[in-house]
Amino acid sequence: MRPTLTRIFLVCGVLSSLHYVLLNIFVPLQWPEYSIVDQTVSELSAIGAPTRSLWVGAVVPYVVLFAAFGWGVVRSAVGNRRLHIVGVLILIYAAFNLYWPPMHLRESLAVSGGTLTDTLHLVWAGVTVLLFVLIMGFGAAALGKRFRLYTIASLLTLLSFGILTALAAPRVQANLPTPWAGVYERINTGVFLLWIGVLAAVILRNRNIQTPETDSRTAAMEA
Repeated sequence: MRPTLTRIFLVCGVLSSLHYVLLNIFVPLQWPEYSIVDQTVSELSAIGAPTRSLWVGAVVPYVVLFAAFGWGVVRSAVGNRRLHIVGVLILIYAAFNLYWPPMHLRESLAVSGGTLTDTLHLVWAGVTVLLFVLIMGFGAAALGKRFRLYTIASLLTLLSFGILTALAAPRVQANLPTPWAGVYERINTGVFLLWIGVLAAVILRNRNIQTPETDSRTAAMEA
């Protein structure tokens, strides 16, 4: 039962990514004026946004599924300390994302200049990106060469589109047009979501789902 339960937890990683993708398709459709291309994901849950309540409620299953995946990674990491750290970081990420301080709509930001919750929103975003990088970095170190190269390419993509997204932030606060900002941010998010799915698949494929009595297979994942 232990290996079967661990597999279920690992599959939750794929399901969490799929859920977040569907969330980013369905919720914007409930706000006709919202532009997936030009507006950020955070604006869907902004104070005053018509989709705030829907987003806040619908994102909970993502956090739960992602936490379950993190626990599955921990259970799979017998004898692999780096992979164990990946699982722990995922659990920290899930706990941290149970609550996000909301930003205000860009129209309000342009008038008031923002409040403490807007500042904290940026802090949360920075910590989340740091956790992204740590999770991916330890994941690259824990698994094989091919996965390591894939992770490096993913991190470079995150860096590139992260810079483009950051450059648009002042224009959001000033209520100025932000062409392609939504695309840049969603590419970044998509890269991480895909990486999580691949991580789950790699662990499952290598059958690194063990009890202490069968941990001899762990070395195969570090080859």
